[in-house]
Amino acid sequence: MRLVLSFFRKIDKAGFEGKRAGLAGMAYKRKGREMETRIVKIKDKAAVRDEELLEAAEVLRNGGLVAFPTETVYGLGGNALDERAAEKIYAAKGRPSDNPLIAHISCMEELSGLVREIPEAGKKLAAAYWPGPLTMIFPKKENVPYETTGGLDTVAVRMPSDPVASRLIRLAGVPVAAPSANTSGRPSPTRAEHVIEDLNGKIDMIIDGGQVGIGVESTIVDVSGPVPVLLRPGAVTMEMLETVLGHVEVDPAISGPVSKDVRPKAPGMKYRHYAPKADMTLVEGEMERVIQYINEETRKARQAGKTVGIICTEESRGQYPEGILEVIGSREHEETVAHNLFAVLRDFDRREVDCIFSESFSRDQLGQAIMNRLCKAAGYHIIKV
Repeated sequence: MRLVLSFFRKIDKAGFEGKRAGLAGMAYKRKGREMETRIVKIKDKAAVRDEELLEAAEVLRNGGLVAFPTETVYGLGGNALDERAAEKIYAAKGRPSDNPLIAHISCMEELSGLVREIPEAGKKLAAAYWPGPLTMIFPKKENVPYETTGGLDTVAVRMPSDPVASRLIRLAGVPVAAPSANTSGRPSPTRAEHVIEDLNGKIDMIIDGGQVGIGVESTIVDVSGPVPVLLRPGAVTMEMLETVLGHVEVDPAISGPVSKDVRPKAPGMKYRHYAPKADMTLVEGEMERVIQYINEETRKARQAGKTVGIICTEESRGQYPEGILEVIGSREHEETVAHNLFAVLRDFDRREVDCIFSESFSRDQLGQAIMNRLCKAAGYHIIKV
C-alpha cells in the first residue's frame, strides 16, 4: 500500500511496525491502577442538552477517550487528528493498529479538513445518506495521522445521525475517530452495559444513551478510486447504493476471509470480528433441513455434556426441543434481526454456552449485512445442508 514521503520523514517503517507491535500489549493505568471511568447517563436522547456533553467534549479535545452512542453501535471516540489519541484507542481495545479507524464529523463543512478531494460519487452519496449509517473512504489530507488511518493514504469518514453523537462531535470541535467501543474481536456494543463490560477502567468516560437503533455497524464504501467499492455492508444496502451511483463493485472480503498479508482498507475486513466466546456454526440451506440439522447436532452435543445455544427467529422458535434459545428477530422484519444480533451473541457469553448453532438469512438487502456479521462471528464455519 502506497505511503507518502512525509510519512517516512516522520517515522521509518521499522519504527512504525515496532510501534504497532507495542500497542497490542499496552494497558492504560494510572499510578499502577486502572483509571476511573466516569459514566454519564443522558436523560432524554431526543433532547440532549449541551451541559450533559461539555465534559466529554473537553476530554476529547484534550486527547482522552469517550465511548458514546451512535445510530449503529456504540463508538470509542478520540481526537482523529491526535496520533496519541489514536494509539490509546488501539491499546484500550487491544486492536491491531493496521485496522483503520473511522473519523466522525457533525457537518459537511468539517469534511474538507480531512480529505484532499471529494469525488463525485462521494458527493452523491453524502447528499443521499448523510447524516446516517454510511462511511466513505477518501484520499486523506496530510494533517490526518497515519495512526488514525492504519498507515494508509486514505481516511474513512462518517457523519452520524444520532443526536448525542452529532452534538458531542460539534462541541468537541475536532473530528472524532471512533471504532466500536468493545474489546477487539468481541461482539460490538449496542448498549452502554456492553461498553462497561469491556472497557470500564480503560477509558475516561462512557456516555449512556440507551440502546442503539440499527445494531450493526455502518456501510463502508470506498470512493477514492475510479469505481466505488463496497467494503462493508450495513443499513445503507447495496441496492440503495446502486440507486444513487449505478455500478458499485463488491470487495471479496465481504464474502470470505482476507489473506494475512493484506493491509485492510476499512475496519472489519481482515481480522475476526463479532466473535462470541463459544465455537459457533452457521447453517445454510432450506429451513426445514437447517432446523433438522441443528436439532441433530444439538442432541449429539448435549449427550457429550455440552451446553448448546441456538440462534433462531420468531418463526422457528417452537421447533427446537433442546438447547438454549435466543430469538434474534423476525424474518419478515430483518431490521429486528440486525438490531438484536450483537446483543444475542453477548447473551450467549453471559450464559457460558459451549457451542452455538445459528440459522442463516437471505443475502439480499439488509440480509447482506446480517450474514456478513454472522459469518465473521462464526469464523466462516458454515455448514450447507
